[in-house]
This record gives sequence, C-alpha cells and structure tokens, in this order.
Amino acid sequence: MNINVIKKSGESILFDPEKLKLSLERSGAGISDIEHILGDIEKELFDGITTRKIYRSAYASLKKISSGAAGRYRLKEAIMELGPTGFPFEKFVGELLKYQGYQVQTGVIVKGKCVSHEVDVIARKDNRVLMLECKFHALPGRKSDVKVSLYINSRFEDIENRMKEEGGAKGISTDFRGGLVTNTKFTTDAIDYGICAGLKMISWDYPFSGSLRNRVDISGLFPITCLYSLKKEEKKQLIEQNVIMCKELCEDENLIKGLGITQNRFNRIRNEVKAICNSKAHV
Repeated sequence: MNINVIKKSGESILFDPEKLKLSLERSGAGISDIEHILGDIEKELFDGITTRKIYRSAYASLKKISSGAAGRYRLKEAIMELGPTGFPFEKFVGELLKYQGYQVQTGVIVKGKCVSHEVDVIARKDNRVLMLECKFHALPGRKSDVKVSLYINSRFEDIENRMKEEGGAKGISTDFRGGLVTNTKFTTDAIDYGICAGLKMISWDYPFSGSLRNRVDISGLFPITCLYSLKKEEKKQLIEQNVIMCKELCEDENLIKGLGITQNRFNRIRNEVKAICNSKAHV
C-alpha cells in the first residue's frame, strides 16, 4: 500500500502499518483489537493524509476499547502537556528514577568549584550520584542540540571538580555522572558529544533501552495528563497542587474529589485512573 502521509514537520513519507501496529502494541491493546483498528484506519487512508489524523483515529478507537491502552497511547502528547514550566517534567523524571531505587531531590542549588548551579534532578543510590538537567519542550519538533550538551557538561564538570576535591580530602569515592533528559529528541551531534563527554543522555526515544518511553513502559508510571476524563483546567489544578502522576490519584482518591465534581464524573475519572495504573504494555 503506497500511501503518502504528511508528518507534523510537513515531510511526506510512506505509510508504514508496522509502525502503527507497534505503537498500538506498546499501549497494551490486544491482538484482535489492534487488527480491528488497523483495518478501520486502512479504510480511511488517502494520499496526503496527516499523521495527526491517523493518530486521532487510532486514539478514538482505543478509548472505546480500553481506557488504560488509550492513556498509554497518548503518552508523548501527555508529557508535552505537563508545561508550561519545566517543574512538573522534573518531578516526572524524578519519579521514574525513584522506581529504580534512587533517592531523588529536585531543584537543588549545588556549589561548583567556580560558581553555584541549580540542578533539576539529583538522584543517589549507594555511592552513585546522578545530576540531571531536564529540557522540557511543549512542541514536538523541538530538539536539544549540541550547544545544550556543551553547556550542561561544563556545568557538571565544575560541580565534579569541587566534589573530587572535597571527596579526596575526606577519603570518599563517589561515582558521579552528569546528564541531560528531554521529552523530545536530541540532534545527532548532541548525542555524539554526550557519549564522548560521558554524559547520561535520555530522550523520548534514546537510548533504545532506557529511553523516556521505555522507562515509562517498564515502570507503569504515567502523568495525569494521560487522562481524557479530566478537563484541561482540572489537570492544571492538580499540577498546581504538585500532583503529577496517575499513581498519586490511585493512592488518594480525595485528590479527585477535591476537584469539586459530580459523583458520576468522579466514578468515571477513578475508573480511568485505575485502568491506567493497572494496565500493562507489551515491552
């Protein structure tokens, strides 16, 4: 089937049903449901259709089948809705690291050898210390380029130099590593420099094992912006209360009741939250 589809960037590419199938599999949808959705979408295809229209059709179908799968399917878009500030994204990254057993702090001022720096996320486990800068983008086309990697590395080198001086004086050995996390993508030069400099680089799809998407799939930790039963203003209200993760709503239903909603809407939101918290992706 040689159908040209238009990406958000305006680029025209051939429709790849396997790519769509993979994204549906990652959502946790069943095989028969995936085949049904693919069949319906193929009937709607025409030359020049946008990837956005295909996405919306698949998402609408998933909502009718499984709220958990639907929430997982729109993860990338949901993370972009965590803005406009970068703080909710920093907390989101911190929660993924906590799942791995790290002790996490966000928004910490750390002294370097030359100047002090605000570090978005500090994660500690045993003698390992990760210091991460989080670059949040609200638009899918934005990438973090090599200038960002250079800047971040220089900051963490300053911090590392001070840590080595203090650790050496106290006889303490610390496995320190700086890093950069973004919800979109890196340019090739940014990745190449990061690897050469020893930075921990995490983006939406990099590295293949350990990407942002992969970490969410494994942990099952999803942001509240995945929920379609919540209105935009309700999501904003929860984020302003520092409630970022669906698991927080699972653990405390009073957070949902605090939105001042009807019992019917409370039931609907609670059911969707439970479906997302309990659903499993095929990874």
